[in-house]
Amino acid sequence: MNAAPGQLPRGAIRIEDAVKVYDPDGAAILAVDHCTLNIPAGEICMIVGPSGCGKTTLLNAIAGFHSLSSGAIYLDDQLLCGPGKPQADPGPERIVVFQNGALFPWKTNLENVAFGPIMQGSLSRVEAHDKARAMMADAGLEGVEHNYPGEISSGMRRRVEIVRALMNDPKVLLLDEPYRALDSLTKSVMHEALLEIYYKTKVTIFFITHDLEEAIFLGHRVVIMTSRPCKPKKLLEVDIPHPRNYSVLTTKRFRELMDETLEAVHEEALKAFSLGEKEG
Repeated sequence: MNAAPGQLPRGAIRIEDAVKVYDPDGAAILAVDHCTLNIPAGEICMIVGPSGCGKTTLLNAIAGFHSLSSGAIYLDDQLLCGPGKPQADPGPERIVVFQNGALFPWKTNLENVAFGPIMQGSLSRVEAHDKARAMMADAGLEGVEHNYPGEISSGMRRRVEIVRALMNDPKVLLLDEPYRALDSLTKSVMHEALLEIYYKTKVTIFFITHDLEEAIFLGHRVVIMTSRPCKPKKLLEVDIPHPRNYSVLTTKRFRELMDETLEAVHEEALKAFSLGEKEG
């Protein structure tokens, strides 16, 4: 994967034999089971699987929100969590965008985007606002800088959140179903906007989704997870060249990849449904 001009590739994630058990002294719920996965620097890695299978648990371990019970996670060969350090320290090199928006409604969009570097002291207020304006313009947000989040569309708010996440030049962007609540037309616009941002930054993206079309359209690879406990069942290489636009959705290869993904996911969804019946 090539880096952006003038940048070395960065943001490689290596997950080695990761295990997560919730309530080990009680119910002992196994959420992640000996999961091993390598994500090269600059890759868009799409994670799909049944609801409740443990995908978000894995993302939270990378972000530093949850500990691991065993195993290890590395970022650019540096240990995030593992033996002797069960939980990673949160850091600006790993930024999360959640399903539910997290913009400050009392701040303008510009103030929201510039907030992180100002609070961390990495940029002065003037520098942060200048950078925020430039990044918002690149992301098609010119003209809404002084509006408040409640005054723009949901799709634009999602775009503001992505730009805010990239303000600190993170190595990794962790996305947990960021477009789940959007209608299909808005979602298609957001997909192309995300790819435009990605082509400029080449940030590594770890993206959880239930939308198989979204996974194949955006991803270099699609990792299909098992029903709980979570571990990779199938790794699908999306051999459709980047840059992409929505014309690829009508191609024969796209439909073949959709069929292959759907078959693997459906198998795990049936297992999850059966497990739910037994547990219920």
